[in-house]
Amino acid sequence: MKKRYRELIYLVRTSDTAFLLFFAVLAGIGSGYGAVVFRWLIHEFTVMFFSGGKSLLSSLSSYYIVLIPAAGGLIVGFLVYYLAPETKGHGVPEVMYAVDREGGRIRVRVAVIKALASSVCIGSGGSVGREGPIVQIGSSLGSSLGQMFHLSREKVRILVACGAGGGIAATFNAPLAGIFFALEIILRSYAPRHLSSVVLASVLATVVSRKYLGNNPAFVVPAYQMNSPWEILFYLVFGLLAAVMAYLFIVTLYKSEDIFDRLPVPGFVKPAIGGLIIGVIGLYYPQIFGVGYKSIELALYGKVTALLALILVFAKLLATSVALGSGGSGGIFAPSLFIGSMLGVVFSKVTMILFPAIAINPGASAMIGMAAVFAGAAQAPISAILILFEMTGDYKIILPLMTAVVISTLVLRKWSRESIYTKKLARRGIDTAQGPQPDLLEIIQVSEAMSRDVITLHDDQSIREAGLTIKKTRHRGFPVLDREGNLTGIVTHKDINKALAAGKADHPVREIMTTDLVVSYPDECLRKALEKLGSRNIGRAPVVDPKNPGRIVGLVTRKNILKAIHNYLKHSNP
Repeated sequence: MKKRYRELIYLVRTSDTAFLLFFAVLAGIGSGYGAVVFRWLIHEFTVMFFSGGKSLLSSLSSYYIVLIPAAGGLIVGFLVYYLAPETKGHGVPEVMYAVDREGGRIRVRVAVIKALASSVCIGSGGSVGREGPIVQIGSSLGSSLGQMFHLSREKVRILVACGAGGGIAATFNAPLAGIFFALEIILRSYAPRHLSSVVLASVLATVVSRKYLGNNPAFVVPAYQMNSPWEILFYLVFGLLAAVMAYLFIVTLYKSEDIFDRLPVPGFVKPAIGGLIIGVIGLYYPQIFGVGYKSIELALYGKVTALLALILVFAKLLATSVALGSGGSGGIFAPSLFIGSMLGVVFSKVTMILFPAIAINPGASAMIGMAAVFAGAAQAPISAILILFEMTGDYKIILPLMTAVVISTLVLRKWSRESIYTKKLARRGIDTAQGPQPDLLEIIQVSEAMSRDVITLHDDQSIREAGLTIKKTRHRGFPVLDREGNLTGIVTHKDINKALAAGKADHPVREIMTTDLVVSYPDECLRKALEKLGSRNIGRAPVVDPKNPGRIVGLVTRKNILKAIHNYLKHSNP
């Protein structure tokens, strides 16, 4: 019983295992509820702005709709510019910056302000998506947990990814997509220690979401059947077109941001100006308002004409660029899906005219366009494939889907070094090409740094003998063992010199040794070991077997830690 208790204590103390997973559970549940509340806020603000606005501005006839996004933009401008400037825009770059440069630290208020600002923006017709806000909301919750319990920078980063993955998984009912979004885009790492925590968080977030929002795919799609192997060749071409559109999306978005940055008006007013432009576009093409999922479903069933689809491609592109460029708050995922689906309809209709024998299905082409445009813009092919697969639940489309996604990603990578997310950081002079720098104190374990050939004393040895051992070895401290070889204490050169000066040369070492020990474990990270040494201002700690704390297996010192880091850098940078 005592042995199992010691093992349990060890699991809790080694935060790389159960301790971190415990916080991943909390981050997953928190991001799941965050997604539910965020979806509810969007619905409530949509009803308030459009139903309430119609009644309030009934004297303007149908022109009332122009003022709705402008009113929402004014509220968003106040929330963003006065309460949390980092909630401006699509959110994901800010999370990437926090992971890369701030050790995952995000202010607590970001979750609340981002939820309010983005739900107001979407609810009032802003042409933005849900993915950016929910990533920032979930990440903020994960970061807050880590900061509240004073976890290390590396663990806070992992919890940020847990919150981001959980948010994506919950809001789109897509746990696999949430996992790979967090790993591919936020952490840019597939390390096992990242994977286990993010998987757990995404699964639990999805469970919470399904309890309140149901277990249904985001889109109900018609059945797909490949009519001819030649379709793959057409999807190769379509992947190239999707890359062109993704590149145009990136260029237009940041050009819009430059234009609004130069406007000589107060910053909080700019989202209202952007909202007014969106309102004018929406007066003629209301499909561009909000996330636009209803219009996407019409495209999936081939119920959108080629001409209207072509117009909506560029109307949505402009509306989203204006919404985010002016300082609105929302994501680029839903607009990417919208643009891609309409592009797919146009492509399908054109191929039907030119190659009637092939007859590419408009719904299938729309689905593939959704993934291909997002994959190109975000440079995230795995996330794009999984998100579309989980959002539609149709596995039969996987071959043409992968074809178009890979082509779109590769082509855009040739044209642009930056994705739609990283370009925002690059414009601020931040190079994200190498990804987050590893925290060596988190990566290297004590077992890789400790001295295994440990010189020990016995508790019945005389202090004189201990003094001779110090002179012989020049070590500054020794673990002390009892007759059975169990660790009972530690004695330092200061303890010995003080005892010798007091005339206690013939006394046993047990009288002067320290029994209140600080010990380390082989699979602890160096940061944990260093924190233990620092807490008592000591230079060394015995390393013991976690299953038998009386058995010493090594000794870790500050010098060992520095040497281990030096060796790691030496071998990783030949």
